[in-house]
Amino acid sequence: MTDRAVGSERTMSSDEGGGARAGLGTGGAGRGLWVEEPARRRRMPDSVRTSAVRAVLIVAVTLTQATITFFLTLTGSWLALPMGLGAIAGTIVATWGVLDVWITRQTWNQRYGVLSEPSSTARRRRREARRASRTARAARETATGRIPREDGPLAASGRYSTR
Repeated sequence: MTDRAVGSERTMSSDEGGGARAGLGTGGAGRGLWVEEPARRRRMPDSVRTSAVRAVLIVAVTLTQATITFFLTLTGSWLALPMGLGAIAGTIVATWGVLDVWITRQTWNQRYGVLSEPSSTARRRRREARRASRTARAARETATGRIPREDGPLAASGRYSTR
């Protein structure tokens, strides 16, 4: 069947829509229902995400409480005073929650954020420095005419063997 009108019927292609069944059986490669897109940012660590969710919930409850307190104050209800005290306490707890997110994030970054691996450049530079110091030491020993002793006080440790 084609896209042309046949009599009073018109067949819809999978590109035009037509519900979930439009693309079935036509053999056309349509776009799937679920398309994976790369994340824009990396996922937060579990501990930071947990404290962030906790902080959002606390802030939401505090804002709701403050709004109810405002309306109770407008109506002159006796519940305005206890709700006001609760809103003040909620503000202190919400501040603690936000600080908890910040501190947890900083702690995680200090513990796991930096991978302490020397780069290949650093290794190469250290290797070159060791070679240079060995050649300089060997040149000094040959220039002074010293003969290394194998029976000295440090020879027993094995660290100062002659090569």
